[in-house]
Formats: sequence, structure tokens, C-alpha cells
Amino acid sequence: MEDIRYPIGTFQHNSEIDAAQREAWIGDIASLPSQLRDAVTGLTQEQLSTPYRDGGWSVRQVIHHVADSHMNAYIRFKLALTEDNPSIKPYYEDRWAELHDTEAEPVETSLALLDALHRRWGTLLQGMSEEDYQRTFFHPEQQKSMRLDLNLGMYAWHGRHHLAHIKSLKQHEKHDRIS
Repeated sequence: MEDIRYPIGTFQHNSEIDAAQREAWIGDIASLPSQLRDAVTGLTQEQLSTPYRDGGWSVRQVIHHVADSHMNAYIRFKLALTEDNPSIKPYYEDRWAELHDTEAEPVETSLALLDALHRRWGTLLQGMSEEDYQRTFFHPEQQKSMRLDLNLGMYAWHGRHHLAHIKSLKQHEKHDRIS
């Protein structure tokens, strides 16, 4: 049975990361804002407030979470590019999803933020060298250093993962209306 928490599966990558793989992941990062915008176009406020699964976040929370998460990722990349294996600051994403701005702000605010952020992030990623992608930051919760090339893959997956949550909710609601 499919785990609806992970509609595209968990992030897995155990092989060498080459330039072609990085380019594909950069493409995922670049296309995510418009794909998210397309996914929420036409949704009502009620649908935006609907959790994508029982016990899960609402579509609104998912959109704001992606913006929060990807802002943190962008900063982590910049830290790793300018410092030697810096320790990053973890955060409680579940608590961030409960803050007032997540409920009060329209999803358009985070969609606009993602447009600008992913444009800047894409420019940064395109300008990185092979050596830059080997740079690391230290994640204190996981107690390990993480390479930027693998982190790029994780965030490309992260965007597709949450996009799939929204699409699965829309598909489920469409099926419910037909039944």
C-alpha cells in the first residue's frame, strides 16, 4: 500500500552525482514555483485550508512550508560556500507551520517569495563549480556534514514531494465529486 505521506517515495540517491544529475535537479528547483502556482490555481479558501491527508498540513501550510524550508536551504548553501563546514541552525518546521503568518497570509505571498528565491538560488547554483558542490555544512541534529550536491538533490525532491501532496489532494477531491 502506498504511503500517502510520501507520494513520490523518500529521497534516495546512492550513486555518484554528476553534472547532468545536478542540471536535472537545478531544473526541478527552477520549475517548482510555477508548478506550485499551477497546482493551487482555482482552489477555494476552503480547499486551501484542507489537509492533504488525515493529520497532515493544509495546502496553505504546505505552500508556506516550502517557502520557509527553501529559504533555509538557500542560506545553508551560501553559508557552506563562504565558510568551512559551518554548523547550520535547525528549526522546528512543524512549529513554523502553526505560526500566525502561515494562516493569515495568502498563498500568493509565499508563491511570490518562491519565484524570487528560486530565481536567485538558480543563479547561484548555475555559477557553482564542481568543487563548490563538494563543500559541506554540518547538521547538528543529524550529527553529520552534508555535501551541497546531495543537498541540492534533497531539495529538488522536497519540492516535488510537496507538489505531489497538493496534486494528490486535488485528484482525491476530483474523484470524490465524480463518485
